[in-house]
Amino acid sequence: MLLSLFTLIIGNLFALRQNNLKRFLAFSSIAQVGFILVALSSGVKGGAISVTYFILIYIFSNLAAFGVVSIISEGSGKETIDAYKGLYKNNKLLSWVMAIALFSLAGIPPTAGFFGKLFLVMAGAVRQNSLFIVVVALNLVVSLYYYLRVVRAIFMDNNETPLEPLIISKAPKLALIICTVAILIIGLIGGVYEYILSLH
Repeated sequence: MLLSLFTLIIGNLFALRQNNLKRFLAFSSIAQVGFILVALSSGVKGGAISVTYFILIYIFSNLAAFGVVSIISEGSGKETIDAYKGLYKNNKLLSWVMAIALFSLAGIPPTAGFFGKLFLVMAGAVRQNSLFIVVVALNLVVSLYYYLRVVRAIFMDNNETPLEPLIISKAPKLALIICTVAILIIGLIGGVYEYILSLH
C-alpha cells in the first residue's frame, strides 16, 4: 500500500515538471505502475485480473502515444510539449491518435483506459481505508491535469509556426490505427474482460 502511494506521488510529481514528451511519458508510466500496485495491494483475486486487463489496455495506449512522439521526433526533431502547440492544424491523424491515447492513459471515458483504471481502483478499495482511497483519487486528478495539458497544446494553443505536415509511411500509420481502434473497443467489448477472468 505504501509502495503504491509512493510510486504514484513520485511519478506524478516528475511528470508534472516535464516539457520533453519522451520523459513525460516515461514518468507518467511510473505513475501507471502506482495504479497497478493499488490493485495488487488489496491481495484479492480481482486485483490480479484487473492488472492483467489494465496492462493489455496500457500496451495499446502507450504504443500509440510513443508512436506519435517517435514519428514527430524523426520528422521534425522536436519533442517538447511547446512544439506540439497547434499540431492539429497540419497533422490531424497524429493529433487524434495522441489525444485518444492520452485520454486512455488518463482514464477518461469512453476509452478503454477508463474501465482499466476503474477496475484497478475498485480492486484496491476492497481492503483499504478511506484515506488511502482519497490519496489515490487526488493522484488521479493530478494525472488528468498533465495529460490534458498536452491535449490542450495540440488542439487549443496557438502557435505561429506549427509543425509542417508530416509524411507517415504505411506500416506506422497502420500500427497507429490498430492501437487507436483497440483503445476504443476493448473497454466496450465485455468479452475481453470475461476472457481474462476465465483464465484466472
